[in-house]
Amino acid sequence: MAKKASPITKMEEASVHDQKLRRGNGGELHQIAEDGHPVLTTAQGAPVADDQNTLRVGARGPALIEDFHFREKIFHFDHERIPERVVHARGYGAHGYFETYESLAAYTRADLFQRAGEKTPAFVRFSTVAGSKGSFDLARDVRGFAVKIYTNEGNWDLVGNNIPVFFIQDAIKFPDIIHAVKPEPDRGFPQAQSAHDNFWDFISLTPESMHMIMWVMSDRAIPRSFRFMEGFGVHTFRFVNAKDESTFVKFHWKPKLGLQSVAWNEAVKINGADPDFHRRDLWQAIQSGNFPEWELQVQLFDQDFADSFDFDVLDPTKLIPEEVLPPKPVGRLVLDRMPDNFFAETEQVAFMTQNVPPGIDFSNDPLLQGRNFSYLDTQLKRLGSTNFTHLPINAPKCPFAHFQQDGHMAMRNPVGRVNYQPNSFGEGPRESPRAGYRHFNAQESGEKVRLRPESFADHYSQARQFYISQTPPEQRHIAMALTFELSKVETPVIRERMVSHLLNIDETLANKVAIALGIDALPKPAAAAVETRQDLEPSPALSIIQRGPQRFEGRKLGVLVTDGADSTLFQALKAGIEKEKAVIEVIAPKVGGVTLSDGKPLAAQQMIDGGPSVLYDAVVVLASEEGAGDLLKEAAARDFVADAFAHCKFIGYTKPAFPLLEMAGAADLPDEGTVEIDGADAVAGFLKGLGALRVWAREPSVKLP
Repeated sequence: MAKKASPITKMEEASVHDQKLRRGNGGELHQIAEDGHPVLTTAQGAPVADDQNTLRVGARGPALIEDFHFREKIFHFDHERIPERVVHARGYGAHGYFETYESLAAYTRADLFQRAGEKTPAFVRFSTVAGSKGSFDLARDVRGFAVKIYTNEGNWDLVGNNIPVFFIQDAIKFPDIIHAVKPEPDRGFPQAQSAHDNFWDFISLTPESMHMIMWVMSDRAIPRSFRFMEGFGVHTFRFVNAKDESTFVKFHWKPKLGLQSVAWNEAVKINGADPDFHRRDLWQAIQSGNFPEWELQVQLFDQDFADSFDFDVLDPTKLIPEEVLPPKPVGRLVLDRMPDNFFAETEQVAFMTQNVPPGIDFSNDPLLQGRNFSYLDTQLKRLGSTNFTHLPINAPKCPFAHFQQDGHMAMRNPVGRVNYQPNSFGEGPRESPRAGYRHFNAQESGEKVRLRPESFADHYSQARQFYISQTPPEQRHIAMALTFELSKVETPVIRERMVSHLLNIDETLANKVAIALGIDALPKPAAAAVETRQDLEPSPALSIIQRGPQRFEGRKLGVLVTDGADSTLFQALKAGIEKEKAVIEVIAPKVGGVTLSDGKPLAAQQMIDGGPSVLYDAVVVLASEEGAGDLLKEAAARDFVADAFAHCKFIGYTKPAFPLLEMAGAADLPDEGTVEIDGADAVAGFLKGLGALRVWAREPSVKLP
């Protein structure tokens, strides 16, 4: 039976209050926007005029709590996953402490920065952003670097990433960027990947993302270990001292062991060999007593610097180069204990940017303002109760007192009759103007508006600066990453649109990507609100290779050993690696191990099939004549050497193993990274070179599969 139409549906279009109406596929009526699409509305049906900007006081002012559209949008986003985190679902954490170097009383009244040498308990959670809890560790992705420090004046959560900028300038776009990068909703894939149409469609329509895209397409997005990556607070914060004087501050975590990443081909194979690679690495380091360490450095600046800087310090898609404003070391973070229970601690830990002690305050960065608004709601949904602070991992370690009561999962209950303030019974806690948290008394003025300040409009200059700051190998990797990601995009116009943005960053880069994608005619450069600046100097601090550790400490040497291998050489390798404060791991044809030339057994941690060279930072093939012959029959042994060579790693070998190098294609292009080890002196020379970590000069000659 035909469905009876209401009077208004007898017309294909009707005009009501000067609004165009059109019936959708489900029979519902939509108002029609200027471009012919349905008008975006709230869940209550109210039409939305601006979905790009939160409501704030003036163009650079703070966000307003009355912004019901943003509140509803972020509220729904916070609640769309049960029970795992919507973002940062896959994480791993550890306990430790923060130690202050010297008093920062001139800048901040924060208690943890008052006394040199004081140690404050801390918990850190590292994470990927896009994947679910069951995804693999080495996705190309931003890494979360969230630190909870249990200060004497309450918990301080520095909730950052391993990249100092972000995709978007305003928090109202956060649901959109995450929806775009997550598995496409109609098909449920791809998992933990940005190489698909939805993500690049959004990015290609969002020029403000271009700086972040350079970082995500660089090797920063595939770190070798949590221990070898930086962390950043991303936003501009404030230090406020006892005189209520404000200093702007940006936070940086610098790894003691230096920066290191893996190659993309290597990451793909690591995920197959060990999807828990980063977790295992952190666990083994802490369990063995090699405690990871980062130095906290701060960029401090005043309003005059902010006004004179080339870019707006409130723009989260921008950074302040370290060459322009050198960071000041102020303390160190050491991780020395794993959780007793993964779920109770790592899964239940709740980070919120709003958690700051007196002496640390916020700027008007619109992304930070939105995060402060959102995170409390997130924790309520994920942990099921307003009492999530009763969980030991989230509870302050300092004294606390308040009138909050009851609710689901209340584990601490008030006593006595008074549960309000003021009261005339002289009971309960009271506010303290002297000791309590005081926001910096910034003067704000302006109209209530939804707009971006003009100072946020340059989307390409720092993207270009990042690219030209990279070494040639790193620039190649960015081009390869862009090519791979965009090759997975099925819509040609999206690929071409991205190339048009790349033309505003670097023409050579754009040409390389276009040629690799088969785009014969280059599009016009994307329209830019602000022309790309060509005068920004390269910043060597942005390069991983230029800031390499130049030592092998904390890394892992994989030694493929056969029966009859020279025991003297093995002992020399073992002693040398231990002297470097690195780790040696034995791989053998059988997991039971081998018998060395002195007749003594040597246990193996891995057999060849389970210990590919991608798991190691450098490798050695320690083979006897007979053992080398057996390795030639092993496809896994050939791959062990071939992958190490293709990934530009240092390879040591004994003379009998040379035919294996020939079979693997590693003997045709000899370089300083392939070293014959025929005695103790050769061992010392080989180990001395490992600090370079890679032989990048080899890369142009290697054809990766």
